[in-house]
This record gives sequence, structure tokens and C-alpha cells, in this order.
Amino acid sequence: MNTEKTYTLEDLEHLEFPGTALAVLGDPVKHSLSPVMHNAALAVLAESDVRFKDWVYYRFEVPAAALVEALPRFHAKGFMGLNLTVPHKVLALEFIESLSAEAEAMGAVNTLKRTESGWEGFNTDGYGMERGLNEELGLALRDSEIILVGSGGAARAAAAQCLRSGCAKLYLGNRSQARLAGLYKILRDLNTGIPIETFELNDLPRDLSETGVLINATSLGLRGEDPAPIAVAGLTNGWSVYDMVYNPPETRLLMEARAGGMATANGLSMLVHQGARALELWTGAIVDADRMQAAAEGALAKNRKDPGDA
Repeated sequence: MNTEKTYTLEDLEHLEFPGTALAVLGDPVKHSLSPVMHNAALAVLAESDVRFKDWVYYRFEVPAAALVEALPRFHAKGFMGLNLTVPHKVLALEFIESLSAEAEAMGAVNTLKRTESGWEGFNTDGYGMERGLNEELGLALRDSEIILVGSGGAARAAAAQCLRSGCAKLYLGNRSQARLAGLYKILRDLNTGIPIETFELNDLPRDLSETGVLINATSLGLRGEDPAPIAVAGLTNGWSVYDMVYNPPETRLLMEARAGGMATANGLSMLVHQGARALELWTGAIVDADRMQAAAEGALAKNRKDPGDA
């Protein structure tokens, strides 16, 4: 089967996906680097372990309204695992059989593992983000002040990870105040004792420390014309900025932060490490994250050279 193609639920009905199948579901999902990353890592595993010779990772475009029917259909087809991206990370919670402690705390899932009777849900986004911050910026969440922008599935995972890792204080900002209030309630109910404060995006929190980390968990930046989701002019250059958007690699937010003398990084490292952790959950093997990173970087470079193939 062609792993570069974007499949649909109709394809799932009429085509066979031989071997041990994995997939990412989203809408849109054509841009996803998950197949190239995972298949590269699976090729490395297969070199030393014949069990993984027939493992293959695909991508499927699945609208939000179709998720309720999609999940049992993938299970019936024998898929071993699924990754979920926008818009499914929160929606999927009501359709799966059980949740890991991390996924339950985060209120979102991005990884499903097949059980005999259904799907077990995990969340590897927070893990991936923390590894990315450490690798790219040399930063730890523990004892750091964090400004987090966004309130969707990725933001929920990031916020919960910040609290679980012992950040000093968490500031939450989002365009929709209703969704922001919902996220605040979820996090407050975790009872970590860590201060959480909400703020308006056009008015940075006051009395910030001289150092900290601003994390963008919104989709603003995916298009070249997108504005920055928040103005960073009020931050000192002791702050660092991590943008979960990785394509394009340089967003307006990162450009403005770098102009202000701040350390910056995009979210490719998060994508790689959340993917590596998901693959470890499915295979039970140690996964080569460096090979996944190289594959992702190669695919991005190819897409920039040949945008029609993106």
C-alpha cells in the first residue's frame, strides 16, 4: 500500500491494509509528517527484529462528525494503533474504552492502542513538548514560569504537563474566553497547588519574572500570513518562546521573539518525541527518535523545494 497517500473512510471500507497497520486520523491531515517519521523508525526496528517487518503506518482524513463511526471500523479492520490530531483529541474521549492517568489528567488523547474489546487512550503530547523544550532550548518545566496560549487538545496536554512537572506558575491565554474558562476549571480540579492565572491576549500578565517560557499551542502560524497569537514585546530577553507549529519552521511569533533577543524553537522536536513515545507504546520496543527527526526534516525540506507535493 502507498504510505504517501491520504486515505478516507471509504478506502478503509474497500481496501485491505495488510500487515500490522497503524494510522493518524485528522482533518486536515494531508500535511502530516507522522507516516514518514513512523515508517522510518519501523524500518530501523525491522532491521533487528523480524516482528516489525510487516508494520506500516498510514494517514486517513476523518472529519469530526465521522469519528464515532471511524474508531470501531479501524478496530474491526485490525489496526494496532492510531494517532489523533486536530480535531479529534478531545472529541475521542467519549468513544474509547479506557484512559491512561496522563490522558485523563490532560482531558485529551492523541494515541490509541488496540485492546481486544476497544481502544485504550494515551496522551504523549505533554511528554513530547517537555522533551522538545529540553533538547532545543535547554529548559526544564520545573520551577519555570509558563505562559501558555491556546485551549485545544494540545494546550490541555501542555498545561497538564507543566503542572505535573512542577512549574512555578502557569498563565493561560486564549481568544475564546469560554474555552479558556473550561480549561482553567479542568486544571484547577487537578489540585496541584501550583498558581494558575488567566489573562487577555492583548494584555500580558503583570509582575512576570525576568525568565520564563512562552508556549504557543494554537494553530496561528500555519499560514504565512498569520499574525502572532500574542505580542511578545512586553517580555524580557530572558524569556524563551516555543511554538508548537513546525511548518513553516519560522512563524511570525518566532520572528518577533528572536528580534527581541529571545531564544526560540519550533515544535518539530515535540512532534518527533510524541511520535516516538506512541510507537514505543504500540511496539514495546526502544524507538530511534533521531531517525524520526531526520525523516521529518527531510520531508519538510522536500516539501519546501516542491510545494506541490506537500
